[in-house]
Amino acid sequence: MSTTQTTSSPARTADRRLISDVVHAFPWFHRVLGLIGNAAFFVGSILFFFEELKSTGIWLFVIGSFFMLVGSAGEFLVRWAERRRS
Repeated sequence: MSTTQTTSSPARTADRRLISDVVHAFPWFHRVLGLIGNAAFFVGSILFFFEELKSTGIWLFVIGSFFMLVGSAGEFLVRWAERRRS
């Protein structure tokens, strides 16, 4: 086993603990991201009715999908970490 593998293992464990702590410390954050994403989808869909605002609507769809992806991934990580602990 090389020295880089043995020295990176404690660092990886610390990184995993840090990510787990951050994910658990901000459970409301994932829901807020989901709400922002849903609001962006809703407003973006209304903007599609106006020709001059279609590009803004497209960007709101992109931003909304990003927020929903991050929010869902965070919720998944929280539930996954809780199952591993129990």
